[in-house]
Amino acid sequence: MRFFLQIVCLLISAVACGTASAGPTLLFEADTGKVLYSESIDDQWHPASLTKVMTAYIAFQDLRDGKIKLDTKILCTPLAYKEPPSKVGLPVGAKLKMDTALKALIIKSANDVAVMIAEALGPTHDRFIARMNMTAKRLGMTRTYFANPNGLPDKRQVTTARDLAKLARAVTTEFPEYAHYWSMPAFRLGKRRLGSHNGLLKTFEGANGLKTGFICDSGFNVVASATRDGRKLMAVVLGEPSSSDRTLRAASLLEHGFRQWGWKQLFNTDTIDNLPVDGSALNARSIRHTVTSWACGNRKSARRLRAAKLRVKLKNSKRLVNKRKKRVAQPKTSIRPSSGN
Repeated sequence: MRFFLQIVCLLISAVACGTASAGPTLLFEADTGKVLYSESIDDQWHPASLTKVMTAYIAFQDLRDGKIKLDTKILCTPLAYKEPPSKVGLPVGAKLKMDTALKALIIKSANDVAVMIAEALGPTHDRFIARMNMTAKRLGMTRTYFANPNGLPDKRQVTTARDLAKLARAVTTEFPEYAHYWSMPAFRLGKRRLGSHNGLLKTFEGANGLKTGFICDSGFNVVASATRDGRKLMAVVLGEPSSSDRTLRAASLLEHGFRQWGWKQLFNTDTIDNLPVDGSALNARSIRHTVTSWACGNRKSARRLRAAKLRVKLKNSKRLVNKRKKRVAQPKTSIRPSSGN
C-alpha cells in the first residue's frame, strides 16, 4: 500500500512539474505570497470570468464602507438583460439582493449579474470599469486592463498570472468574512439549484475557492485555493484545453505544494511582489485552436493536441515509476563484521 501511495505521489509530481502547460501557471502561499512554482507568470492572458474576482472585490469594498448592505436590492437593466450566458436570466426590472447577486456572480458566474452590480455600484457601467482599473493599479496589477465587469470576449481585457495572484491575495486577506462565497459548490435561486464550475470544491481535499473562467480565446482558467494543516496555497492556471485539464492541473500544483513543503522553502525568498518581471513576457494571444469545445469550432484538432500532450505526460510519469521500481527492487548490501584473529 505504501509503495502504491509513493507511485501516486510521483505521478502527481510529474504532472505538476514535468512538462509545460498550455499557459501560465503559478503556485504560491496565500499568507506570504511566497512563490513555490511558476511558468510565464508575466505573459498577458485573457482572464475570462476571473474578471469577476475584481467585480466582487469592489462590491466587498462598498459593503465594508457602508455604501451598500447585503440586503440592498439591485436592478436588472436592459444592458444586463442583453448579456449572453452564463447568466441568471432575470427580466428587465427584476431585482436581486446583493447577497444573492454575489452568489450568482461567484458561484454561477452570471454575466448579467456582473453588469447589474457594475451599474449599481459604478454608479454607471463605464464608471465601474474605471474603478476596476484604478483598483488594479493600486494593487500593483501592472499588466492588467479591464474593459467589462464579467470577462466576456474583448481584446483589450488582459491580465497575468502574477496580477491575478495579487488580486486573489487581496480579496481573501482583506475580506475573510466573505470567504464562504468562494467555497460554496452551489446555491438556490427560487426553485433552481445553480452550481459552481470549480470542480476542485468537490474533489480536492481542503479546497476552498476561488473562481474559474472560460472563453475560447483564453482556454479554461482557474484561480484555486486550498488549506491543509493551517497552510493555505493558491494556484493560478491559465489556458488549459478543457475543464477537466484545468481541474487536474490545479489539483496537481496544489498537491505538489503541500507534499513538497520542507526545509528547502525556508531559504526561498521569491514572492509574487519581488520576483523580477520577465522582460520578454508575451502579449495576449488567442489559443482558440487548442480548446476542446464545440463552441470554439475545432474539437477534432483540439483532441489531437490534447492526446499528444497526454502522451508526453504519461511517458515522463512511466519513466519515474520504472526508476522507483528499480530502486525498490535493488537488494540492500550488508556489511559483515570482520572476524577477529
